[in-house]
Amino acid sequence: MHRLSYTVVTALLATAGLVPITAAAPAAAAPTPAAVAGNLSERADGRFGAGTDGAARPAAADPDEVRLISVRGAGPFRIGADLARLSAAGLIDWMATGCDGTVHAGVTGAWAGKILLAFRDGRLVEVGTATAPPRTPAGAGVGMSFAALEEIYGPRGSMIRNDAGDASAYLVRVGSRVELFTGHPIRPGVGYLQVGPASVVERGFREGRSC
Repeated sequence: MHRLSYTVVTALLATAGLVPITAAAPAAAAPTPAAVAGNLSERADGRFGAGTDGAARPAAADPDEVRLISVRGAGPFRIGADLARLSAAGLIDWMATGCDGTVHAGVTGAWAGKILLAFRDGRLVEVGTATAPPRTPAGAGVGMSFAALEEIYGPRGSMIRNDAGDASAYLVRVGSRVELFTGHPIRPGVGYLQVGPASVVERGFREGRSC
């Protein structure tokens, strides 16, 4: 997958909601998911709650829920989630298509400016952040040193290098998914955290594909 540079990622997160690249499809134009039929609205924790008008919309997020990112995703942005459904629920702010067909997106609500999403074939394959919080379930996040990550994860994680041998990252495997911590371009330590399937996140880092 095409990997955005740290500078570009930071700029996208900083401008999310202010300078949309491509407006997300309006809810009326997207097909109504079966799960939201019958007066249900999308909750910030990914569950559905009762609505008053049958419209899919984000509910207020519990502040604690905006602090956790895992290999499952973050909040309602679960790995494998459907882009059209998230758009219909009003959770997508802007979208931009990469040269490899990957769709990058910013989000609305409590997670706006904190995470960046990537979709393939309409499905969420990666959630990334350049801020802290959120942190992983183990308590790791952006701004930490790689030595601190090793203390937190022990044998569960390890430093890896890309195929070109010019970049390193800290990788934690959780089944078929990973947490990937990459460096900051200016200061030591973690500058970006990505979660998702190893076939996308880890492979993208190792191969370093670019347009």
